[in-house]
Amino acid sequence: MEETATQNGQKTVRYVAAALILRGDEVLICQRRPDQPMALKWEFPGGKIEAGETAEQALARELDEELAIEAEIGARIARTRHTYRSGGAVDLQFFAVHSFQKEIVNRIFHDVRWVSLRDLISYDFLAADRDLIRDLAAGKLL
Repeated sequence: MEETATQNGQKTVRYVAAALILRGDEVLICQRRPDQPMALKWEFPGGKIEAGETAEQALARELDEELAIEAEIGARIARTRHTYRSGGAVDLQFFAVHSFQKEIVNRIFHDVRWVSLRDLISYDFLAADRDLIRDLAAGKLL
């Protein structure tokens, strides 16, 4: 996630859609590159919702850009807002993806891997994802 833009000296909220790409009891997780902010942290694929896009449209576009897949965006599983110590805030919507077309190609990440939902808590995720990770690992959301 890039730095949040400022308006009149105030940090703005970035609206982001992310995918829980599911395969049985596994989910796809992605690791940021060493040259990115919050280097080598794990996250779910997705990105910023652009003006005029729905969260689902943004997520489908991002999954094509990041992983070269045509995903069928399912139900929204969770929504959270997180404010970082820098003062920037992110509003995250997480959607289930149970099916997609084409093979996954890692276009932008340091690493991409399938992980058991119960093992998610052993990965160093972005702070904004941690409550979701706990709930997923505990079997509360899916």
